[in-house]
Amino acid sequence: MFARMMFRGALGVGVGAGAVWVKNSGACCEAKAQQEDFAKHPKIHVMTCTQQMRAIQTIIRDRDTSRQDFVFFADRLMRALIEEALSFAPFKRVEVTTPTAEKYDGLAFSAKICGVSIMRAGESMENALRHTCRDVRIGKILIQRDEVTGEPDTRFNYAKLPADIQDRYVFLLDPMLATGGSAIRAVSILKDHGVKEEKIIFVNVVCCPEGLESFQKACPQVQIVTSAIDNELDTKKYILPGLGDFGDRYFGTAGW
Repeated sequence: MFARMMFRGALGVGVGAGAVWVKNSGACCEAKAQQEDFAKHPKIHVMTCTQQMRAIQTIIRDRDTSRQDFVFFADRLMRALIEEALSFAPFKRVEVTTPTAEKYDGLAFSAKICGVSIMRAGESMENALRHTCRDVRIGKILIQRDEVTGEPDTRFNYAKLPADIQDRYVFLLDPMLATGGSAIRAVSILKDHGVKEEKIIFVNVVCCPEGLESFQKACPQVQIVTSAIDNELDTKKYILPGLGDFGDRYFGTAGW
């Protein structure tokens, strides 16, 4: 509780002598060969796990964390993740004049962007995108998942997307990548609307090797930006160690 109070008050505060430093590990879990291989993949980008990010991951993974704290710290993590993902949008060089009348050689976005959330859990990431990209357009995709197989049921799909989405770089938002089925289906829907794979950036909070492998094979040109690669899936298709059902914990619905 003390650590959570400290984090509410300031950025960059450690969590005491027991804090674990994960130097450039890329994943907030024990290093494994497969995870390291994925972290080196040119299309998979894992946010550096600083002590601060490790502490936030610890709070949102704790089953005893209140919904209020879960939302607060998940929002912080997703904001940092979106900032990381924006680096993979195209930029152009620009020169500006500073208040000291000196020239500064800088960068500016060179393409239009939009967000697309995979309902329902993906909607939790929309505010993080809005807070970093003012007036950004956001579309939605609903993919019904079979609770037995964990795979999408293609009979039940819904998409409401910006009319000019084919001209934009798309930030596809979904906090959990388990089997990869829903994300793969979402990319297929975006491609059906004229979006090229290489213009899609999939932003994800926690993923696992099984989901990454399936997604990367099906969508090899999509950039993936995540905060953690966990160990594996269990028989119920939950990520281990994971954090439970993200949507239920974030929106306060039954289940967790």
